[in-house]
Amino acid sequence: MFLSSSPRQTLATACLLCLCLSASATDYHINILATGLDKPWSLAELPDQQGFLVTEKSGQLLKLGADGAVSVVTGTPEVYFKSQGGLLDVIIDPAFSSNQRIFLSYAAGDGDSNRTTVASARLTDQGLQDLTVILEVNPAKAKAAHYGGKLAFLPDGSLLVSVGEGFEYREQAQALDSELGKLLRILPDGTAPSDNPFPEQAPRVYSYGHRNPQGLAVDPVTGTLWMTEHGPKGGDELNRIEPGNNYGWPAITYGVDYSGAIISPYTEADGMEQPVVHWVPSIALSGLAVYRSEAFPNWDGSLLIGALKDQKLYRLTPNDTGFDQSEPFPDVSGRIRDVRVLSDGSIAAVSDEGSIYHIRPEH
Repeated sequence: MFLSSSPRQTLATACLLCLCLSASATDYHINILATGLDKPWSLAELPDQQGFLVTEKSGQLLKLGADGAVSVVTGTPEVYFKSQGGLLDVIIDPAFSSNQRIFLSYAAGDGDSNRTTVASARLTDQGLQDLTVILEVNPAKAKAAHYGGKLAFLPDGSLLVSVGEGFEYREQAQALDSELGKLLRILPDGTAPSDNPFPEQAPRVYSYGHRNPQGLAVDPVTGTLWMTEHGPKGGDELNRIEPGNNYGWPAITYGVDYSGAIISPYTEADGMEQPVVHWVPSIALSGLAVYRSEAFPNWDGSLLIGALKDQKLYRLTPNDTGFDQSEPFPDVSGRIRDVRVLSDGSIAAVSDEGSIYHIRPEH
């Protein structure tokens, strides 16, 4: 179905590791579905047990079949692959079963002018067809850093796109005439919904004051929108996103510059939102998922987050004042780039080192 000149010999096509372990009194299995991937960034589950789509930063889109076979999907866009740039997120349309449409985020351009970009395409037996660019973030930038790039659908069918501030352009996170450092909301054809909070001044902007948001998830039960973003040296944040709100970067922050210099003397200010949770020192937040299933008992409403620096997969459990943090799967290690709750309540985690973990309860 998905065209490839030859099998990817560096990839595992069967379970390499199957462990039965215990987390919070719940037994679980860990399968490693694939290894040897080239800087994987994101994973999307296909319906009807068709397997998964996996992005590699270098620009390849892979199909990992339910049988463990890996093939390359042709027709992907040209990406700017440097530093933090490349092929980033992949998600499927809520109506995928009828329209076969997927969405990709990626860095496009070159060293002098590049930007976070989103395209849609149909997934067919011949690879991707009808590839259409639906969003190019304005303005372009020169630095190959802080793209954001996470995608999520809201219940109304609109598409969210997280956008970093480009590292060297942090002041633009507070400027509504720039889409850097923003969460954008568009329709699947790329047009701006008329009910966005700044329809005249910034028609695609949903929230602002963000640094480098690489975790984005909508709670399927409550509709709550959660986003995680990297702080500088300290100051990673979990934010509950509301349309039109200002989340403060760089005017307020719990972190300092990598040199130790003060970015802002303020951690709060009128008109700027406080994070629900912040981390000092940084753990380098990445993938984010809301757990809504009975597969792991008593986990309903928990958040799962990947940590690049800590090289762990964490669980945040709601309490009366916020969240408690734990490490439910200590055998999952590496720079956890993405985490997804699958349709059967099991969990998939993607590591920068090239492995895909599948965690399922043992009942």
